[in-house]
Amino acid sequence: MPLDAICLSAVVEELRTAVEGGRIDKIYQPGRDEVIFAVRGNTGNVKLLLSASPSQPRAQLTTLPRENPDKPPMFCMLLRKHLTGGRILSITQPPMERLIDFTIETIDELGDKTKRRLVLECMGRRANLLLLDGEGRILDCLRRVDGDLASGKRQLLPGLFYRLPEPPSKCNPLTATEEERREALAHNPMDKRPDQLLLDAFTGISPLIARELAERAETSGTEISCEVENLVRLEEAKTFSPTVLVRDDKVFDFTFMPITQYGTEVRCETRESFSQLLDEFYASRDQAERTKQRGQDLIKSVTNARDRVARKLGNQRRELEATYGRERLRELGDILTSNLHAMEKGMRVLRTADFYDPEYKEIEIPLDPLKTPQQNAAKYYKDYNKAKTAEEVLTVQIEKGEKELEYLNSVLEAIALAEGERDLLEIRQELTDTGYLRRQKTAAKREKRLAGKPMEFRSTAGLRISVGKNNTQNDQLTTRLAGKGDIWLHTQKIHGSHVILWTGGEAPDAQSLSEAAALAAWFSQGREGKKVPVDYTPVKFVKKPAGARPGMVIYTTYQTAYVDPDGDLARRLRVK
Repeated sequence: MPLDAICLSAVVEELRTAVEGGRIDKIYQPGRDEVIFAVRGNTGNVKLLLSASPSQPRAQLTTLPRENPDKPPMFCMLLRKHLTGGRILSITQPPMERLIDFTIETIDELGDKTKRRLVLECMGRRANLLLLDGEGRILDCLRRVDGDLASGKRQLLPGLFYRLPEPPSKCNPLTATEEERREALAHNPMDKRPDQLLLDAFTGISPLIARELAERAETSGTEISCEVENLVRLEEAKTFSPTVLVRDDKVFDFTFMPITQYGTEVRCETRESFSQLLDEFYASRDQAERTKQRGQDLIKSVTNARDRVARKLGNQRRELEATYGRERLRELGDILTSNLHAMEKGMRVLRTADFYDPEYKEIEIPLDPLKTPQQNAAKYYKDYNKAKTAEEVLTVQIEKGEKELEYLNSVLEAIALAEGERDLLEIRQELTDTGYLRRQKTAAKREKRLAGKPMEFRSTAGLRISVGKNNTQNDQLTTRLAGKGDIWLHTQKIHGSHVILWTGGEAPDAQSLSEAAALAAWFSQGREGKKVPVDYTPVKFVKKPAGARPGMVIYTTYQTAYVDPDGDLARRLRVK
């Protein structure tokens, strides 16, 4: 679910404990929509993440590593200028609003103490992060908004005074009295469902919580207003429970209270903190979002090339299918040759018996009136030979196109696995070397910066496991770095990373082999499936054909394990 106002309130309580009174040591902007503050807080050094992403806006403490760009964005430079070394005085949230206001004491250019405010608006597509001076003027923001007087849209531009978003014309359950809350629920002219009535009546309540309150009221036989009162008391007491909802062993939602509406289909699990919950829930989504932002041009280029190859393959397969009837062309040529005496130039059709038909039926064979009988017969033989040659050529071209399509799909999978700018640069270099991108003038400089390394893991038994993040790394792992006795793993018939289980010439234990197979399944296109087939074999049985594209290998004498992809295992075994 989106981070609703009450869940955000729970996060704010955590942030107050951890960073209120703390000092800001460093500021980073790893993504277009997110900023990270390194803070010396009450409980030690922590990293505070503020995300204004339209799809997942939030504030939280984070422990996940993020790669920063070589050159900080302008907004990051502005934050460093005004907030580095500052002390976080307070963290506030207007009641039932998806907004957090940080008040920070800092030193200005003259050495005097001054105050700055940092406002995070977690409001979906309108999410924003704004830096204000001591008087409430906007110094700058992640997204500048021109505004619209006709529609009442706020202007958010440097130099203007900051105004809070207009509150919705709904009842605020925290600031309203019990009588006002009951009155808000009493008005239902359309006879709406209880959950929809709650959404229409109150601000700050998410659809998930509205359904839960309605379910609890129906189950217990109480009025829905009583469940609203219970929710208000929970928020006032701050007795929140970081809860994730798990269906089919996959986390699909989170909230601040136990959920009963799904019955036995969904399992509720609690976490130690909301920050840990948010790290777990958004880890893969954040990586996908950053990859999409940084590698958008790569994704577009590879997607266009893949679609072009797919269209070409479709046309070639249709042409190949048309050649399957070529034997009939030869037969018609034979029939014309045996009937040359009955033909003359200028005829448009020949009616004769088909001696290839068991019933000897009469057929009509189209003729070119401008050609002689011999030329018409020769034309059918020529078309036959042309189709025969076309089949041979098209078969080779289709096989080549299928390999190219497979390669481009593997590149798209590698882009999704990219963890930072270095990984994307390595993929860009690979696409340049294979001719899909033009070589830039600065290519030589960029090549010196390519230092991407495979992901490293350590099995429970202590064995090293390496996972390639792109085709270049896959090649290096399999054909250059791994020993002949090490174990090579790859998902069967679907795109994925090359995985090497380093054995040192010894037979690996069963658990390490199982964990390596689970990693191969997780870092593949089959990560959302179950019982994914993973082939494994000693590296000595894996060969790279001459002239094959990066990452393409063949292998023999293998075994297959069927494993479930496990993201938790990948996070637990990862070597930082």
